[in-house]
Amino acid sequence: MVGPAQIATLLPAGAVHQGLAALVKPLENPDLSESCEPTKGGRTVVLVLDQVTDPRNVGAILRSAAAFGVKAIVATAAHSPPESGTLAKAASGALERLPFVRVPNLVRALATLAELGYWSVGLDSAATETLDGARHQGAVALVLGAEGSGMRRLTSEHCDFRARLATHPVEGATGSLNVSVAASVALYELTRA
Repeated sequence: MVGPAQIATLLPAGAVHQGLAALVKPLENPDLSESCEPTKGGRTVVLVLDQVTDPRNVGAILRSAAAFGVKAIVATAAHSPPESGTLAKAASGALERLPFVRVPNLVRALATLAELGYWSVGLDSAATETLDGARHQGAVALVLGAEGSGMRRLTSEHCDFRARLATHPVEGATGSLNVSVAASVALYELTRA
Protein backbone atom coordinates (compact mmCIF):
# COMPACT_ATOMS: atom_id res chain seq x y z
CA MET A 1 0.00 0.00 0.00
CA VAL A 2 1.32 3.43 -0.98
CA GLY A 3 0.37 6.47 1.07
CA PRO A 4 -0.88 9.83 -0.25
CA ALA A 5 2.46 11.53 0.49
CA GLN A 6 4.33 9.00 -1.67
CA ILE A 7 1.87 9.49 -4.55
CA ALA A 8 2.26 13.27 -4.25
CA THR A 9 6.01 12.95 -4.88
CA LEU A 10 5.27 11.42 -8.31
CA LEU A 11 2.96 14.23 -9.43
CA PRO A 12 3.35 17.94 -10.24
CA ALA A 13 3.16 20.32 -7.28
CA GLY A 14 -0.42 21.03 -6.24
CA ALA A 15 -1.93 18.08 -8.14
CA VAL A 16 -5.05 16.69 -6.47
CA HIS A 17 -4.71 12.92 -6.61
CA GLN A 18 -7.23 11.50 -4.11
CA GLY A 19 -4.91 8.54 -3.52
CA LEU A 20 -4.59 7.48 -7.16
CA ALA A 21 -2.08 8.16 -9.95
CA ALA A 22 -1.80 6.56 -13.39
CA LEU A 23 0.89 6.60 -16.04
CA VAL A 24 -0.85 6.99 -19.40
CA LYS A 25 0.15 7.64 -22.99
CA PRO A 26 -0.57 11.10 -24.43
CA LEU A 27 -3.66 11.35 -26.62
CA GLU A 28 -2.94 11.16 -30.34
CA ASN A 29 -3.21 14.41 -32.30
CA PRO A 30 -6.22 14.06 -34.61
CA ASP A 31 -6.08 15.16 -38.25
CA LEU A 32 -7.53 18.65 -38.83
CA SER A 33 -9.45 17.88 -42.03
CA GLU A 34 -10.86 14.58 -40.79
CA SER A 35 -11.87 15.93 -37.39
CA CYS A 36 -13.50 19.06 -38.78
CA GLU A 37 -15.38 17.60 -41.76
CA PRO A 38 -18.63 19.63 -41.76
CA THR A 39 -21.95 17.89 -41.19
CA LYS A 40 -24.03 17.92 -44.36
CA GLY A 41 -27.23 19.94 -44.14
CA GLY A 42 -26.71 21.20 -40.61
CA ARG A 43 -24.82 23.58 -38.40
CA THR A 44 -21.23 22.57 -37.63
CA VAL A 45 -19.16 24.56 -35.16
CA VAL A 46 -15.42 24.28 -34.57
CA LEU A 47 -13.65 26.31 -31.89
CA VAL A 48 -10.24 27.77 -32.72
CA LEU A 49 -8.10 28.87 -29.76
CA ASP A 50 -5.46 31.51 -30.47
CA GLN A 51 -2.85 31.01 -27.73
CA VAL A 52 -5.27 30.43 -24.87
CA THR A 53 -2.75 29.29 -22.24
CA ASP A 54 -4.60 28.65 -18.96
CA PRO A 55 -5.28 24.89 -18.66
CA ARG A 56 -8.40 25.55 -16.54
CA ASN A 57 -9.82 27.83 -19.23
CA VAL A 58 -9.03 25.33 -22.00
CA GLY A 59 -10.59 22.54 -19.94
CA ALA A 60 -13.72 24.62 -19.29
CA ILE A 61 -13.92 25.47 -23.01
CA LEU A 62 -13.70 21.76 -23.87
CA ARG A 63 -16.50 21.00 -21.40
CA SER A 64 -18.76 23.72 -22.86
CA ALA A 65 -17.87 22.68 -26.41
CA ALA A 66 -18.97 19.11 -25.70
CA ALA A 67 -22.23 20.37 -24.16
CA PHE A 68 -23.02 22.47 -27.25
CA GLY A 69 -22.09 19.78 -29.80
CA VAL A 70 -18.91 21.38 -31.15
CA LYS A 71 -17.20 19.20 -33.76
CA ALA A 72 -13.59 19.85 -32.63
CA ILE A 73 -11.25 22.25 -30.87
CA VAL A 74 -8.24 23.57 -32.80
CA ALA A 75 -5.27 25.10 -30.96
CA THR A 76 -1.66 25.90 -31.67
CA ALA A 77 0.89 23.23 -30.76
CA ALA A 78 2.99 25.93 -29.10
CA HIS A 79 1.56 28.50 -26.68
CA SER A 80 -1.30 26.33 -25.48
CA PRO A 81 -1.33 24.08 -22.42
CA PRO A 82 -0.53 20.36 -22.57
CA GLU A 83 -3.19 17.77 -21.84
CA SER A 84 -2.45 17.80 -18.11
CA GLY A 85 -4.41 16.61 -15.12
CA THR A 86 -5.52 20.18 -14.47
CA LEU A 87 -6.88 20.56 -18.01
CA ALA A 88 -8.52 17.12 -17.95
CA LYS A 89 -10.16 17.77 -14.58
CA ALA A 90 -11.63 21.08 -15.80
CA ALA A 91 -12.82 19.35 -19.00
CA SER A 92 -14.80 16.75 -16.98
CA GLY A 93 -14.34 13.99 -19.58
CA ALA A 94 -14.62 16.18 -22.71
CA LEU A 95 -10.88 15.88 -23.45
CA GLU A 96 -11.33 12.19 -24.23
CA ARG A 97 -14.54 12.67 -26.25
CA LEU A 98 -13.91 15.77 -28.35
CA PRO A 99 -11.11 15.99 -30.95
CA PHE A 100 -8.45 18.42 -29.67
CA VAL A 101 -6.38 19.20 -32.76
CA ARG A 102 -2.94 20.78 -32.34
CA VAL A 103 -1.65 22.70 -35.36
CA PRO A 104 1.71 24.37 -36.00
CA ASN A 105 0.18 27.46 -37.64
CA LEU A 106 -3.28 28.88 -36.91
CA VAL A 107 -3.53 30.96 -40.09
CA ARG A 108 -2.90 27.84 -42.22
CA ALA A 109 -5.47 25.96 -40.12
CA LEU A 110 -8.04 28.70 -40.82
CA ALA A 111 -7.24 28.38 -44.55
CA THR A 112 -7.81 24.61 -44.35
CA LEU A 113 -11.10 25.16 -42.53
CA ALA A 114 -12.14 27.64 -45.26
CA GLU A 115 -11.39 24.99 -47.89
CA LEU A 116 -13.68 22.63 -45.95
CA GLY A 117 -16.44 25.26 -46.14
CA TYR A 118 -16.09 27.01 -42.79
CA TRP A 119 -16.87 30.68 -42.30
CA SER A 120 -14.53 32.06 -39.59
CA VAL A 121 -15.83 34.43 -36.92
CA GLY A 122 -13.32 36.05 -34.58
CA LEU A 123 -14.68 36.95 -31.17
CA ASP A 124 -13.39 40.47 -30.48
CA SER A 125 -14.71 42.73 -27.70
CA ALA A 126 -13.79 45.79 -29.81
CA ALA A 127 -15.88 44.69 -32.84
CA THR A 128 -18.80 46.90 -33.83
CA GLU A 129 -21.18 44.06 -34.75
CA THR A 130 -22.56 41.61 -32.22
CA LEU A 131 -22.42 37.85 -32.63
CA ASP A 132 -26.20 37.58 -32.88
CA GLY A 133 -25.92 39.65 -36.08
CA ALA A 134 -23.45 37.13 -37.50
CA ARG A 135 -26.04 34.46 -38.18
CA HIS A 136 -24.70 32.00 -40.67
CA GLN A 137 -25.99 28.58 -41.55
CA GLY A 138 -23.59 25.76 -42.16
CA ALA A 139 -20.04 25.52 -40.89
CA VAL A 140 -18.63 28.15 -38.50
CA ALA A 141 -15.14 28.33 -37.02
CA LEU A 142 -15.39 30.48 -33.89
CA VAL A 143 -11.98 31.99 -33.07
CA LEU A 144 -11.20 32.91 -29.46
CA GLY A 145 -8.13 34.91 -28.48
CA ALA A 146 -5.77 34.62 -25.55
CA GLU A 147 -6.62 35.71 -22.05
CA GLY A 148 -6.00 39.42 -21.84
CA SER A 149 -4.50 40.11 -25.27
CA GLY A 150 -7.21 38.53 -27.45
CA MET A 151 -6.56 37.36 -30.99
CA ARG A 152 -3.23 38.04 -32.61
CA ARG A 153 -3.24 40.48 -35.53
CA LEU A 154 -2.68 37.87 -38.28
CA THR A 155 -5.32 35.57 -36.83
CA SER A 156 -7.81 38.44 -36.69
CA GLU A 157 -7.01 39.47 -40.28
CA HIS A 158 -7.75 35.93 -41.50
CA CYS A 159 -11.23 35.84 -39.98
CA ASP A 160 -14.11 36.47 -42.38
CA PHE A 161 -15.94 38.45 -39.73
CA ARG A 162 -15.24 39.82 -36.25
CA ALA A 163 -18.02 40.08 -33.70
CA ARG A 164 -18.49 40.79 -30.02
CA LEU A 165 -20.88 39.50 -27.44
CA ALA A 166 -23.78 41.81 -26.61
CA THR A 167 -22.50 42.59 -23.11
CA HIS A 168 -23.36 45.71 -21.15
CA PRO A 169 -20.28 47.24 -19.51
CA VAL A 170 -20.69 48.15 -15.86
CA GLU A 171 -18.92 51.26 -14.57
CA GLY A 172 -15.81 50.32 -12.62
CA ALA A 173 -15.88 46.69 -13.83
CA THR A 174 -13.92 44.94 -16.53
CA GLY A 175 -15.39 45.24 -19.99
CA SER A 176 -14.72 41.66 -21.07
CA LEU A 177 -15.54 38.13 -19.98
CA ASN A 178 -13.18 35.30 -19.08
CA VAL A 179 -12.37 33.41 -22.31
CA SER A 180 -14.10 30.21 -21.15
CA VAL A 181 -17.24 32.14 -20.17
CA ALA A 182 -17.16 34.02 -23.48
CA ALA A 183 -16.87 30.68 -25.31
CA SER A 184 -19.96 29.33 -23.55
CA VAL A 185 -22.03 32.45 -24.25
CA ALA A 186 -20.89 32.53 -27.88
CA LEU A 187 -21.66 28.83 -28.37
CA TYR A 188 -25.14 29.36 -26.96
CA GLU A 189 -25.63 32.26 -29.36
CA LEU A 190 -24.39 30.26 -32.36
CA THR A 191 -26.38 27.11 -31.63
CA ARG A 192 -29.73 28.49 -30.51
CA ALA A 193 -32.55 28.11 -32.98
